[in-house]
Amino acid sequence: MGKIKLSVLDQSQIRRGSNAREAILESEQLVRLADKLGYTRYWISEHHNIPLLAGSTPEVLLAHLAGETKNIRLGSGGIMLPNHSTLKVAENFRMLETLFPGRIDLGIGRAPGGDRYTAYLLNPSNQFSEKDFVQQLVDLKGFLSDNAEPGSVHEKVIAIPQASTAPMIWMLTSSGSSASLAAHFGAGLSFAQFINPVGGPEAVEHYRANFKPSDTFPEPRANVGIFAFCSEDPEKVRQWQQEFDYRLLHIEKALTNGLPSLEEIAAIQYSPAEQARIKFNRGRMISGTPDEVKKQILELTSIYGVDEVVVSTMANDFTDRLHSYELLAEMFELI
Repeated sequence: MGKIKLSVLDQSQIRRGSNAREAILESEQLVRLADKLGYTRYWISEHHNIPLLAGSTPEVLLAHLAGETKNIRLGSGGIMLPNHSTLKVAENFRMLETLFPGRIDLGIGRAPGGDRYTAYLLNPSNQFSEKDFVQQLVDLKGFLSDNAEPGSVHEKVIAIPQASTAPMIWMLTSSGSSASLAAHFGAGLSFAQFINPVGGPEAVEHYRANFKPSDTFPEPRANVGIFAFCSEDPEKVRQWQQEFDYRLLHIEKALTNGLPSLEEIAAIQYSPAEQARIKFNRGRMISGTPDEVKKQILELTSIYGVDEVVVSTMANDFTDRLHSYELLAEMFELI
């Protein structure tokens, strides 16, 4: 395994006391920093009906962020395909690839990115079925490759604009179920350990063993996503851990109120069930001083057998968030 590559997953966090516009402006600042520091890719997530996250339309935000950068790959992490028309997704990303050739990733997920009622409103024809999702992947690959299989829709309809290059398709998974699809369609695979800390290495191994080469991926390519925070100040690390434990419980309970203050969080007495969930959730994150975080990331890449980690860092102090990414870049000598 060669040099470790680092990438960014930006979930457009709205900090305590902040708002959606500030969150998007912070994404703009963060992507410029990531580009400068030598990060490999910058992915935008899709979420709906979650007040603490501002990112609902990755394809729109990506067009802006790509224009703010020069080298870093930009992509979705991911587009929740069942929420959308497959043709429209293909056209959105062919346009992005036409504007920024060779720099666009199309990360695909199958979860709603929110609750099922909201997903229904986004796409009333969504049946949440495996068969429909697989058909969408077949159609998407055809629209992006201009491969008109006899009898297929691609004989009558093409995705425009036509371009000499195509975005690279990645399958995102947190359960491992999409690993077989990624292998079958010759896509990249990204395992979201920041959602589920169980089963990731096995999913990646299955993907590699069953991979079928494609035009964009002649060989299997996998990475792993993780929540992470790094600081030279152990007290900041402790406070981040305390707040993030609460944040994940807050999201899992589908609460819509804002986050309490750090002092209020510190005073919370968790139930035994909540304490068990916090312990489980610790497997979804990495935190510590630079030496501690580097050790944990190296262990993670060794377990997965990958050379790329996609890092999602949320912090209520935006300066701390930026500095965490700076420390990671310095530790792994990205430039």
